[in-house]
Amino acid sequence: MKRSIYISLILIAASGLLACNSNNSSAPTQAPLVDGPSTPRAECGPGSRPETGMQGRVSQADHDAGLAELGFSCNTELAGSYFTANAVGTVGGFKVERYVDKTGRECAYYDSTLLFPSNLLDMNAGVNVLDMSDPTNPLMTARLVTPAMLSPHESVVVSQQAGILAAVMGNPAFYPGIVDVYDVSEDCRNPVLKSSAPLGVLGHESGMAPDGKTFYSSSPGTPTLTAVDISDPALPKHLWTGNYTSHGLSLSDDGNRAYLASGNGFGVLILDVSEIQARKASPQVYEIAQISWDNQTIPQNAMPFTRNGKAYLLEIDEYSSNEPGNNASVTSHGKFVGAGRIIDITDETQPRVVSDLRLAVHEPENRDTIANDPGAFNPTGGYAGHYCSVPSRVNPDIAACSMILSGLRIFDIRNPEKPKEIAYYNAPVQPRVLTVPAPASNWAMSRPAFVPERKEIWYTDGYSGFYAIRVTNGVW
Repeated sequence: MKRSIYISLILIAASGLLACNSNNSSAPTQAPLVDGPSTPRAECGPGSRPETGMQGRVSQADHDAGLAELGFSCNTELAGSYFTANAVGTVGGFKVERYVDKTGRECAYYDSTLLFPSNLLDMNAGVNVLDMSDPTNPLMTARLVTPAMLSPHESVVVSQQAGILAAVMGNPAFYPGIVDVYDVSEDCRNPVLKSSAPLGVLGHESGMAPDGKTFYSSSPGTPTLTAVDISDPALPKHLWTGNYTSHGLSLSDDGNRAYLASGNGFGVLILDVSEIQARKASPQVYEIAQISWDNQTIPQNAMPFTRNGKAYLLEIDEYSSNEPGNNASVTSHGKFVGAGRIIDITDETQPRVVSDLRLAVHEPENRDTIANDPGAFNPTGGYAGHYCSVPSRVNPDIAACSMILSGLRIFDIRNPEKPKEIAYYNAPVQPRVLTVPAPASNWAMSRPAFVPERKEIWYTDGYSGFYAIRVTNGVW
């Protein structure tokens, strides 16, 4: 479990193996803690195959009746997919990225590594490259197998501006931090390796400035947040390593702010990283604000967006806990699930949670009811959330979240203070040989990607593969 892994990492870091620098200011006043009920459930239109009961639930009765084998959908349909037939290990991972190259070719990138080397069982280790010219028939054109791409954990990221694909070698504990950088701008179907170098210190998650010039390697268990200059992808350079534990992080459009899904009990930490972005000698980093919430578990990622002139973060937690706010007590089936939330950062010095993205299966009063559902005790998350994303950083209409056993969930966020669920897709459960660490069930853990012009959302399921889902009935 991540709990023991994180504790081990902290002890290793404390032993002095790594020298880091930081400029931590005194901690700002923490914003008020807030919590809320589950988000209003979707109303399903024609062509849907709705859930039979509680929002987000796939019960043993659903499996016994063969309904889980058919899957559940609400205002969605399958546009296309890429599966690995008769898979034994994992075939989908933590990130899906979309990129359209200079000639208009459209590609998808996704890792196959929920936990390296589980994907070696099917000889499919690496980051898969799909030609999405025909979304109804995705075609694999390459598989990237350099060190970071073999085991990127949660770090695969693409710069849309620069046409750069990067990742750091990582796992739930830590790997040496080799950073791989590819150019995908000329032909997205055939990425070109530009460099592979041990500059990331320790790897687990990542972030990248939108201009594609700075890659950040992060670790939630060690204070080793590292910035790497990849402005020349063939000659990457170490810029800075700071005393910050961080799960995933996102950068502002100008690259001057880093939004850390932070460790050390803080939910989100906002950092001024403008000196790194400006390439100042011996850059300093400054804390702007931090915020926590009362049902916090393990913050996974926080993505900035604006809506109607106001600035927000879309954040999601993973795992659950029996002690709210104590991420040292995380488990797969605790009473308290962090799930997702929207944070107003219009005044970045005073962030405040304004709404939640939650399902009924996340609510404390329902946790005992769903305890015996297939996969509910999966040590990698059960019914918890894992990743959320938006199709645009400017006035997005929707957010989509991978919520593991509950599949892909889609929310209307036009009013960020009153989001509502509008659609979902919970893939047909596939029979499989390997039933450890969970019985046959969904394992949706990837950050989704979007094709707004076709109303498509792409994501992966760890046990079945890649899905291109089309949102229907005019709800997007």
